[in-house]
Amino acid sequence: MLQPPPPLTVVPAVTEPWQYELLLPSDLRGPRVARSTVRAVLLHHGLEQLSYRAALLTTELVTNSVRYTEGPASVRVTWRSPELRVSVWDTSPDLPPGCGGPRPLPSADSETGRGLLLLDVYADRWGGCALGSTPWGSGGKTIWFELHAKEGEEGAEEDR
Repeated sequence: MLQPPPPLTVVPAVTEPWQYELLLPSDLRGPRVARSTVRAVLLHHGLEQLSYRAALLTTELVTNSVRYTEGPASVRVTWRSPELRVSVWDTSPDLPPGCGGPRPLPSADSETGRGLLLLDVYADRWGGCALGSTPWGSGGKTIWFELHAKEGEEGAEEDR
């Protein structure tokens, strides 16, 4: 009979920088895989207080990549204490409307257009950049957000 795995041991948050990268095919399961991966990385590094916001915003950005582009995407999670940066790259060079500037609010009955509002509310900072052209085509774009851990709060915020 199979035994259950031992409980996860959470390592306290470290101040040493680290980085993870996840490559995703153009697949509707991508947002869920990205969300689960980001949550697992943060849990294992003792940064639970950032996991809810990071998972929500990562899901939003990867969903947009899957929805509006046809190629692969990647998620990069970088920690440089006390800052977490999550970057999502995709193959489209087109930045979302209003990225880095004023943007129209979606109408009350619109089914789209709220993702950047989530970034405004939950990210400490965010932005994006088109990556130009290469001899093989567009370099795509990267949209990123940053979350700042508050000193002494490792694991204090419940994961909603």
